[in-house]
Amino acid sequence: MEFEPVIGLEIHVQLKTKTKMFCACDNGGENLPANSCVCQVCLGHPGTLPVANKQAVSWTAKTALALNCIIDEYSKFDRKHYYYPDLPKAYQISQFDKPIGKAGYLEIYIPETKQIKKIRINRIHLEEDAAKLLHPTGKKYSLVDYNRGGTPLMEIVTEPDIKTPQEAKIFLQQLRQIMRYLDVSEADMEKGHLRCDANISLRPVGDTKLYPKTEIKNMNSFKMIERALEYEIKRQTKAWMEGNPPQTLTTRGWNDAKGMTEEQRSKEEAHDYRYFPEPDIPPIHFLISADTKCNPKEIAIDIQCLKAELPELPEAKIKRFIAEYDLSPDDVKILAEEKEIANFAEASFSELRNWMEEIGHAKNNDNLWEENRPKILKLAGNLLINNLMPLLVKLNLSIKQIKMTPENFAELVTLIFDKKINNATANQMLIKMVETGAEPDELIKTGDLSQISDTKELEKIIKEVIKENSKPVEDYKAGKERAMQALVGKTMAKTKGKANAEIVQELLKKALK
Repeated sequence: MEFEPVIGLEIHVQLKTKTKMFCACDNGGENLPANSCVCQVCLGHPGTLPVANKQAVSWTAKTALALNCIIDEYSKFDRKHYYYPDLPKAYQISQFDKPIGKAGYLEIYIPETKQIKKIRINRIHLEEDAAKLLHPTGKKYSLVDYNRGGTPLMEIVTEPDIKTPQEAKIFLQQLRQIMRYLDVSEADMEKGHLRCDANISLRPVGDTKLYPKTEIKNMNSFKMIERALEYEIKRQTKAWMEGNPPQTLTTRGWNDAKGMTEEQRSKEEAHDYRYFPEPDIPPIHFLISADTKCNPKEIAIDIQCLKAELPELPEAKIKRFIAEYDLSPDDVKILAEEKEIANFAEASFSELRNWMEEIGHAKNNDNLWEENRPKILKLAGNLLINNLMPLLVKLNLSIKQIKMTPENFAELVTLIFDKKINNATANQMLIKMVETGAEPDELIKTGDLSQISDTKELEKIIKEVIKENSKPVEDYKAGKERAMQALVGKTMAKTKGKANAEIVQELLKKALK
């Protein structure tokens, strides 16, 4: 018998608002000493009243719009009752029957099949996060840090449309990218800003019935989610083959060190939480149109304003970049991975045209930009992907932190294109531009970095190189082509990397005939 996985995800996204969900405490408590970022409201003291964070509500609605969800005119908060040490009130303020978004979807690209797959989204709702439990190694007790308790947490629940661990990983990667484009969360899994529980069951191929699911918790990386689902598919397949498929809803934790899931507890049903409407928070009223009337006591959110604020999302940006900039899909996906990198790239491409037109005027060629557009855009894309982005990683900088402007980056690209500097020199200049904001022309003047292309000057240096390196000269004359690269390298060393490598190679071949 063959089985197919049925996978649904529950994703929690920690929103990066200034304050917590229902109080004025700082929402950056993860970086503060334990239990130093708390108040009577987030600790659930008697007599305290919660006040909803309107920014968190707006961001959740904006996310719902980005994920093609339906937003009803009204939403509300509910109390979800359960006792756990990380929940001081013994209930969580969440949402039950009227979530902020419902019936949405996200389309993902599957490389293996080269197809687009639509993953339906059941609901998007907003709630407060629980505190953080700490389990010291070798101790017989646990500790609770309440700093995280009460932070705004957006939960995104998919339909069971996912069929493979790879699809689950791709969905989460694209979702994280959208969260960062919307600028509502850092969505860093290692820091707990994006957490995922995976629900998985198996069923015989061709069967449409849904069988009792297992929820996998404690996963904080894309690789971990993929591994956990792969393990659970094997475990449940074995149980089915032995005639003992899962009979109840269960929760299992992922043990990364052992590479396996471990049973934790039976899974509660919705009625076990005894949901009822939160009496202390007014309803949320989404103003669908300009003439929608609102009660002053309601939490009013203007949907039309949120739609106007939506940025260009990753997939739309990728399609536009491919169409407008003649770059390969693979290069564009890399450039569009982070919104700030994509914005820097686009600003640089715009500045490139200005620089190329200026060079064209100097050379009496007003068509220089159009004639060389694909070539110079590819050069710029390569410099961004292969030089600037690795440099940012090495220096531990974001694109926002660098001092180099898109205009200066574009000038650097045109200097390479115009053969005024070579790639080695460009790399040296790029580091200084990123760190100091220096302009390319100033670096060339002060650092004597301009490329040597004068054939007479290079011929003198090449004569010295041939005289001093008899072995590679003999090897080249004997038909060993690799020896040419050694001679080019020696020439570049003598010129401190400033020689035009193409001209050097031509002159060497001519001299060694």
